[in-house]
Amino acid sequence: MAIFAIGDLHLSLDERIEKPMDVFGISWADHDERLYANWIETVGPGDTVIICGDISWGLKLDEAMADLRFIEALPGKKIITKGNHDLWWGSVSKLNAISDDLVFLQNTAYVMDDGVAICGTRGWICPGTDGFDAHDQKIYERELMRLEMSIKDAIAGGATTLIASLHYPPSNDKFQESGFTDMLTKYGVKTCVYGHLHGREAFKNGYKGSWNGVEYKLVSLDYVDATPIKIYE
Repeated sequence: MAIFAIGDLHLSLDERIEKPMDVFGISWADHDERLYANWIETVGPGDTVIICGDISWGLKLDEAMADLRFIEALPGKKIITKGNHDLWWGSVSKLNAISDDLVFLQNTAYVMDDGVAICGTRGWICPGTDGFDAHDQKIYERELMRLEMSIKDAIAGGATTLIASLHYPPSNDKFQESGFTDMLTKYGVKTCVYGHLHGREAFKNGYKGSWNGVEYKLVSLDYVDATPIKIYE
């Protein structure tokens, strides 16, 4: 069994949703078809895939269902955290009733039989980001609380290895320490995956590599060429 990760699927398979992604560049041309082909080539039925937000352009759950069914049909167990564009995300209990192959995390963790746990939250922009204000501070602090709740749920469930999923990068573009990086270090998280950043210039704004014992990986769809990347085996 292996664990893979990818973010920012930005699907719009419902015919009511008009959101062609190729307007954002060649890396998004036919991205759903390339994602499907790469996923079934890479991921096995016994594997787990973390999807770190921005899954569907649907505004309501019924508009996102075609996208969620598309993901459900792909191989593996999918562990999903919220992105800033996931406006369809409502009651997490209702979401977790959709399918046994889709697990939505909100203040909770997914603990596997081998003691590996996936925890996470959406995250937010960090202090030191240009324009960061009091409103951002409030959301930032709330997301820190949600991340800690998720981590503590993993520990309570007997986890011995922690993997964290965020949508936003865990630090600002100056790579300064944040509440997120401090918390991930404090709890001994092994790997943190995140997305949100798109395009060559934006990719530079996300920290990649080891930092205070935590391995950080950018996994937005255009960065990983629409292919889930293996992060644990």
